[in-house]
Amino acid sequence: MRISLFITCYNDALFPKTGQAVVTVLERLGHTVEFRQTQTCCGQMHYNSGYRGDAFPLMEKFLEDFGGEDGAETICVPSASCVAMIREHYPVMAADSGNAETIRQVQALLPRVFEFSELLVDKLGVEDTGAYFPHRVTLHTSCHALRSLHVGDKPERLLRKVRGLTYVPLEDSDQCCGFGGTFSVKNSDVSSAMAADKARCILNTKAAYCAALDNSCLMQIGGTLSRMHEGPQTVHLAEILASSDQGARP
Repeated sequence: MRISLFITCYNDALFPKTGQAVVTVLERLGHTVEFRQTQTCCGQMHYNSGYRGDAFPLMEKFLEDFGGEDGAETICVPSASCVAMIREHYPVMAADSGNAETIRQVQALLPRVFEFSELLVDKLGVEDTGAYFPHRVTLHTSCHALRSLHVGDKPERLLRKVRGLTYVPLEDSDQCCGFGGTFSVKNSDVSSAMAADKARCILNTKAAYCAALDNSCLMQIGGTLSRMHEGPQTVHLAEILASSDQGARP
């Protein structure tokens, strides 16, 4: 299968190894990965901050880059929050525009957009990616993954198939880490308290790594743990699944 990779702003600017790991996993499974170099942002930051007029051109750009006559067959996005933006808000933005062609383009594109764990389990029918990661790992499931995408136990199933990995369930795993994009800036005290609660739950697992589907959450959690001068490292699920006994560690 030919899979188009959409790299989100966070990953592009701060966590490039996540995208590289996605490519490693998909190519190991025998798929061809393409990267459309004109891609930009999905518009989530603008939309969630109330700048919906500024988000609309970014949606049009996404439709132009991945839809149309040369449209991507399957689109992989290693970020639950960006997939939630596309699935939940693109239809609303298109409907608000009153443009029948934009509405049609969004409807045609949505079935081809997958979060990374969804792509592996639901689209490709894969749980064992051939990974080897001999460490104790816990999992933070982001709010968008849990409540918008309803990924369920897909990430956990993928982790449990990794050779050498010891999976440790996380207490209060349904609780937010406190990031929430600009929420962490506008409500920093509340955000910090939520992050501290999440960090305590992670520390209680005695895990060496905390995995997640969103690097935005991992940045929040990792920053909190680093200020506590203890605790596990944070790592995107894709980086664990890309690891092998030949190398390629996070």
